[in-house]
Amino acid sequence: MTITRTVLVTAICFMVVAPLSAAAEKQESQSGPGLFKNDSIYDVRAFGATGSKQQSSKETMAAIQKAIDACAAGGGGTVYVGRGEYLTGQLNMRSNVRLYVDAGAVIYGSRDSNDWPRGRNGIIYGENLVNITIEGRGILDGQAEHRWLPYTEKRDNEIQYRIDALKRDKAEGMPFVQFTRPTYNIIYLRDCKDVQVRGVTLRYAPVWNSLYVRCERLVVDGVSIFSSLVKGMCSDGIDLMGCYDARIANCTIETGDDCISLKSRDWTGKAVPVENITITNCRLTSSSSAVKIGDEIAGDVKHVVMDNCVIRNSHRAFAFMILDGGTVSDVIISNITIECNRHDWFWWGQGDAFYFKIGKRDENSTIGKFENMLIKDVIAHVKGSSIINGHPQSPLTGLRFENVKLFMSDEPDAYFREAVHGIEGRYLEDLTLKDVEVVWGKPDSEKWRSALYLEDVEGLTLDGFVGRQAHLGSDEPAVVLKNVAGANIRGCMAASGTGEFLHIAGNGSSDIKLFVNDFSKAQTPWRLGEEAGEVSVYSFGNVGRE
Repeated sequence: MTITRTVLVTAICFMVVAPLSAAAEKQESQSGPGLFKNDSIYDVRAFGATGSKQQSSKETMAAIQKAIDACAAGGGGTVYVGRGEYLTGQLNMRSNVRLYVDAGAVIYGSRDSNDWPRGRNGIIYGENLVNITIEGRGILDGQAEHRWLPYTEKRDNEIQYRIDALKRDKAEGMPFVQFTRPTYNIIYLRDCKDVQVRGVTLRYAPVWNSLYVRCERLVVDGVSIFSSLVKGMCSDGIDLMGCYDARIANCTIETGDDCISLKSRDWTGKAVPVENITITNCRLTSSSSAVKIGDEIAGDVKHVVMDNCVIRNSHRAFAFMILDGGTVSDVIISNITIECNRHDWFWWGQGDAFYFKIGKRDENSTIGKFENMLIKDVIAHVKGSSIINGHPQSPLTGLRFENVKLFMSDEPDAYFREAVHGIEGRYLEDLTLKDVEVVWGKPDSEKWRSALYLEDVEGLTLDGFVGRQAHLGSDEPAVVLKNVAGANIRGCMAASGTGEFLHIAGNGSSDIKLFVNDFSKAQTPWRLGEEAGEVSVYSFGNVGRE
């Protein structure tokens, strides 16, 4: 019997341990080496952290920092933060360290100003490091506090404009982070290489949730980020400043300020180029812009791809703003669904899908450039006009929209209702709109006019455009071209109820070609305005009254 029991116990142990070992090996292969190797595990509890929020921030911070330093001194490995609550100030990462924040663990940012060094800070901070990882199913919590303060100074031209337009009482104020301690990011890494941030949740950041400055070979994957949609001023989700070879994938971000922002200008005004960026499989919600390239653009931003993402309940989907002289080029945005809603009055945007602006931050700024951007396979439900503006000294060049459908509706009680056209643009060169459609919905706005309005454009291809004027029976045309030179308009279709489909205006309009368009549902296929002057229009192969 003894032998039998021994054999039975051995068999049971084998049955239980073998699957666990296989799971451990699988976990190790997915999450990287070290988690299941005792000789490379540095449990913060072994260094004095209790996992109780009642432990002083200084004691917790010292314990976790000792674990990080010991791990680095030992040649690298995993610093393990198990279930519990940890109140800490700034933790300084080291090269070859993997910080694993397990499920059930919450690391809180301290409210003691003495826990933070001067300057920019982060709960997780690193500078000039290589091969670092922050991962797990745990939470990093910034414990942001906000107060509504009177707006007493001209901090921002856009916000000042909104105050003036609304004639609002400045005492009503805006939410700004007000702490007795310095504000900080949750993750702040600068000049680091081979960085991975995976699986963790970042929430309630006092300022930007995560900031990566001049980092190379960066992966942010499966990260969740949350800040208040009402009070989350400056609570950007992921900011890449001067980064090279970065991938953002499978993230969920809901925050008051921009979800993802690319910047090529640092705080000193120095140009820090951004290159080779991919954004995939993310769900984004923002009270400002879901994705922004700008407005701090002094260096080049190029080779950027965003694909297969969902944008919901955002004040603005995409903002592309150059104010400091840089160049944005070679950008592809594809396979996106968009739902935009207007949030509070002080946020940029008006429930619009796309916003392009080239300008100058101040009188000392230079004019930048937009070149070669493709936006394709987009369905957007929006409240505001999509604005595509270059600059008289720097036309936006080589922009292409392909298979884009905009559904317009209004909010009668919103603070701002400035949408006039579905899409409007000015100062453009080599513009292509292929298979683009604007659909007017309910509730509507008395301000709405044309589906497409373009002015000061050189080189236009309008291929397969579908739309009509906003209001049935109105005199507004579906499409307005003013001072447009060299336009090929082909395969377009006037939607049911169209009055005048195309209106050509401006002395600068010339060389307009219309061929193989379906104008059968338009009362007037096209017309020259009185101010158009002598415009050469070539029309052939079209269906409908000429």
